[in-house]
Amino acid sequence: FLFKILFRPTLKGTENIPKTGKVVLAGNHVQWWDCFIVMAGTKRCIHFLAKKEIFGTRFTKWFFENAGLIPVNRKSRDRDALKSAREYLNNGAVIGIFPEGTVIKPEGVNLLPFKMGAVKMASDTDAPIIPFTINGRYIPFMKKIQIEFHSPYYIESTNLEEENQKLRERVNNKLRM
Repeated sequence: FLFKILFRPTLKGTENIPKTGKVVLAGNHVQWWDCFIVMAGTKRCIHFLAKKEIFGTRFTKWFFENAGLIPVNRKSRDRDALKSAREYLNNGAVIGIFPEGTVIKPEGVNLLPFKMGAVKMASDTDAPIIPFTINGRYIPFMKKIQIEFHSPYYIESTNLEEENQKLRERVNNKLRM
């Protein structure tokens, strides 16, 4: 609620998010609070995967767990995080993921290579993927940020590297940077 009031995001394509059923939301990562802006864009509860370091204190652990975030150890293949995400999906929930894995980008780079988590989870659970893009700048009390949820699609092949590249291209083609 606070992020929706503070940043007043313009939302497009919310009709692409089904009212029920499992779905993977995957998009670009601009700022550390992106997940809260995306959460403000839908009435459904979204369980975002987030780096475990933000769960470091008792308060942040309590806050982020109650916000529905799933901690991920980015230094290894975190099977527990993927298992938790798959369980949520198999129970009809929404998983959110930023496949870039970070907001830190080299100068002049708008979109990093995608990690495999989104397509892997979608493939393992037969969930549709809804690509989303965050465009604009975070300026409090001004409509300078736009979130667009694009058409859902399903993983079509067993070549997950190729599917991951397709997802990245779908997001990249919608970025205005």
